[in-house]
Amino acid sequence: MIQLSNIHKSYGPKKALDGLTFRVAPGELFAFLGPNGAGKSTTIGLLTGLVAFNEGQALIDGLDILKEPIKVKRLCGLVTQYPNLDAELTVGENLDIHGRLFGLSAKERRLRKAECLDYVELADRENSLVKSLSGGLKRRLMLARALIHRPKVLFLDEPTAGLDPAIRRRVWSLIKKINQDKVTIFLTTHYIEEAEFLASRVAFINEGQLIATETPQAVMATLGQWAVDVYGGEGLRSQYFESREAATDFLKNQSQGGAVRRVNLEDAFLSLTGRKVE
Repeated sequence: MIQLSNIHKSYGPKKALDGLTFRVAPGELFAFLGPNGAGKSTTIGLLTGLVAFNEGQALIDGLDILKEPIKVKRLCGLVTQYPNLDAELTVGENLDIHGRLFGLSAKERRLRKAECLDYVELADRENSLVKSLSGGLKRRLMLARALIHRPKVLFLDEPTAGLDPAIRRRVWSLIKKINQDKVTIFLTTHYIEEAEFLASRVAFINEGQLIATETPQAVMATLGQWAVDVYGGEGLRSQYFESREAATDFLKNQSQGGAVRRVNLEDAFLSLTGRKVE
């Protein structure tokens, strides 16, 4: 569904993307992770037609992004990191405007508006002003708006940023539901547990280059199953083990304080790059 081949993008002398190449299969929930400045925003910008690149080829559903940008955009939905709804309009009016932009007829807009509001459990808020909604309800409305024209690909850029844990998990359930309806999802997130829970495959980018792509479980298994965090004069350091027993035995022999926990995706990324996922 998504194919990038040898993508290069520079901002003056700085390389943002350096030969980036990967594929996302139809129906996949693909998480794209990396530290600040790694190239995540540039990548999602070029995939959504907002950023031009210097070299390479980018395809969505077989269509060249540079050669057929309008056709490509009709295939895609986008939920941005920061709410960009019209706060002075109602929930229904926001959806109606978006439907008009995608050329839906009045009948189609009416039907899709009802379907999408029901889908995200906002049918009772159709006539509410957006400015009266909570952060979690706005996120659900942004998802409904992105889905109104039936996109094949949904781009989620930090879709739960700023939400409390309970609301975040409700949005996770909605994202899973969308993916189960055969929509391909391309996700960027600062919450490592979000990618670990949602994604069927993850990719790590660092300094504009892809450094790993696999299932979350396969990436974590390269380190082991259990981690021991030891707190010492040199700061926090982690050791990895295949069994909890081995990890516990190691901790018993440490003079500093520490803790045993499961290995996570952030451990894998730190091991690969020495930098935190941000």
